[in-house]
Amino acid sequence: MSNWNVKKHVGAADEQPEHHRLARTLGWPHLVALGVGAIVGTGILTLIGVGAGKAGPAVILSFAIAGVICACAALAYAEVATMIPASGSAYTYSYVVFGELIAWIIGWSLILEYSLVVSAVAVGWSGYAAGFLSGTAFALPPEWIAGPHAGGILNLPAVFIIAVVAFMLSAGTRESATLNAILVVIKMLALALFVAVALPHFDAANFEPFMPFGFPRSGAAGSEVGVMAAAAIIFFAFYGFDAIATAAEEAKNPGRDLSIGIVGSMIACVAIYMAVAAAAIGALSFTRFAASPEPLALILREIGSGWAARILGASAVIALPTVILAFFYGQSRIFFTMARDGLLPQPLARVSSRGSPVRITIFTAVIVAVIAGLFPLDEIAALANAGTLAAFVAVCAAMLVLRRRAPDAERKFRAPLAPVIGTVGILGCLYLFYSLPAKTQLYFLIWNGIGLVVYFAWAQFQAARVRRAAA
Repeated sequence: MSNWNVKKHVGAADEQPEHHRLARTLGWPHLVALGVGAIVGTGILTLIGVGAGKAGPAVILSFAIAGVICACAALAYAEVATMIPASGSAYTYSYVVFGELIAWIIGWSLILEYSLVVSAVAVGWSGYAAGFLSGTAFALPPEWIAGPHAGGILNLPAVFIIAVVAFMLSAGTRESATLNAILVVIKMLALALFVAVALPHFDAANFEPFMPFGFPRSGAAGSEVGVMAAAAIIFFAFYGFDAIATAAEEAKNPGRDLSIGIVGSMIACVAIYMAVAAAAIGALSFTRFAASPEPLALILREIGSGWAARILGASAVIALPTVILAFFYGQSRIFFTMARDGLLPQPLARVSSRGSPVRITIFTAVIVAVIAGLFPLDEIAALANAGTLAAFVAVCAAMLVLRRRAPDAERKFRAPLAPVIGTVGILGCLYLFYSLPAKTQLYFLIWNGIGLVVYFAWAQFQAARVRRAAA
């Protein structure tokens, strides 16, 4: 495969010095749990309300569209990840296939994705935690459960849960993955309970009119509605499988484990989402839960099942951290790989005696805690989606390029109908990006403009350091 390994090669991870090498401790069950834990989370538990407010009952169609596009990206990820089993996800694949500059742009976008996802899920967790604690002696005052945008001081529960997850990851990857698997089971049981309790209250009249705001994105900037406007936001609810790709260097058998983890978790989650969305809208008119920070718990209370709402709220408080853990893990590994490549300060890439990158974990925690403590959920989710869409386009393109550049290279997983899958993934992601709020698109372009300035400034700094060392 040397004919297509431009600046990195597949074995590079195992040739790193000991202090830059991650320990291989994860099997495919850990990776499936990591994927399900990342995918099923704040998207279905909180953003279903945001999506319903933009699309009405047709939010089910929004879920289906986002799911199809993500499925195409998942298949591309599974093929490329098994060809290039190194940490770093889309950043590493872009480095191998397209070179350093494109890799930096994708890595910079992934910083946006993972950091903001961790922040958004922490904010979503805070909503459920505050609701769960509201009737107890541990209830928090309003100013400490919302950022300045909502008249508060700081979203303290969001900052707290990020600190807890950072501590878990610093303790060790395998230990964190095992706890994650247990919490994923709790989350699945809670969603099954929601469907079982809500379905008897199903009313077909709640689906009329099915598409009150139309199909394409429409409306004034900042208040866009339509099926695609909702799909562009709740797309957040489907990704997470790409966090599995960041675990390549810690998988025991990357060729087998990565493909099972990525494809298996995606199939399971599409089925779960469709069932929960149908039960939610059938049980209660979308207008009554669209603005709620805890829509599923609200639906259960409205249909007279307060006991189930309390169980769901408790399970969300317990299990939503699985999403934070998965994405926090992914962000720290992307930072780790970029630092190891010299695109961030290399001392950040040192690992502890247990094989965990503690320095980069703390660095990541500071960034995401500031975002989660101060900013609102919907804006965080929309901007995170922009970074993710860029990464998905890069991976689909990398798969197509590798099919032409190295048609005979070993592929332990081959995406079916690759030209169709890759094209649908690229065009679908571009259409979702077009459907994002206009200010989100602008912020994304500004972010990447800053990224290019940082890249060239860092390159000049590194070159000057080399010249000083040679003098």
